[in-house]
Amino acid sequence: MTSRVIVSLRVKATPARAFDVFTGQIGLWWKPNDLFQFTPRSPGILSFEPGPDGRLIETLANGKVFEIGRVTAWEPGTRLAFNWRQATFRPDQNTHVEVVFEAVGEETRVTVTHVGWDSVPAAHVARHGFPDGLFLRRHGEWWQILLASLRSQID
Repeated sequence: MTSRVIVSLRVKATPARAFDVFTGQIGLWWKPNDLFQFTPRSPGILSFEPGPDGRLIETLANGKVFEIGRVTAWEPGTRLAFNWRQATFRPDQNTHVEVVFEAVGEETRVTVTHVGWDSVPAAHVARHGFPDGLFLRRHGEWWQILLASLRSQID
């Protein structure tokens, strides 16, 4: 079974607006985390290249661009999916994020599912030596912080 993290949060916005802020303003609401850096350098600014052929990238202070992953689904107001990797991952080590935007009354439930951590060995630097359960819990806590920041950007 694939290791997964699932986190949901409601925001006071339509699904279309929540999708737009998630994708178009990720550089404003994304909070870097020392445990889960994409590269060993200082954190850069995240952005999506929009559309089904886009990418999630991190632009570092020196102007270099690190490709975190390719967009695999771009359905405005409904669903976003993309690959996720850190600079230290081997080519066969890749995780995947799916974000679903679902109307719930006058709000939108934003659900993030992050899978594939079983492709990254427990001894890998990205896992910090945490056993599976603790690693997934810590990563889930970080996604909770990120979604709360998304909500504050929307409200």
